[in-house]
Amino acid sequence: MSVKIFKLKPHQIAPIALGRGGCLCTDRIVVDGSPVGYMYREPPSRPEDSGWRFFAGDEDDAYMEDLHRHGVYDVNTVVNYDPDVFPYLDAPPGTCLERDGASFRRLRDDE
Repeated sequence: MSVKIFKLKPHQIAPIALGRGGCLCTDRIVVDGSPVGYMYREPPSRPEDSGWRFFAGDEDDAYMEDLHRHGVYDVNTVVNYDPDVFPYLDAPPGTCLERDGASFRRLRDDE
């Protein structure tokens, strides 16, 4: 197993969105530095889970099947990689968003 080399160093992570819990995020964002292209929120699976799932949008099934290519991160970490997601963090579970320029458009709301 190779060691991940993250795009941002720990000292570059600012306290922007603290206390929001954990999320799933792919290496396309935290290693490669791609912006979030697709995100959705599902009901949290445990108390510390925010329910958010963040993707660059170009990950295929083979990429996602490799468990070393994504991980659980603090939502604050993802916001530091892509501040454009910040305005949407309070959206309810069932929200699904896709990047449309510098903002996101809703694909669906299940609630």
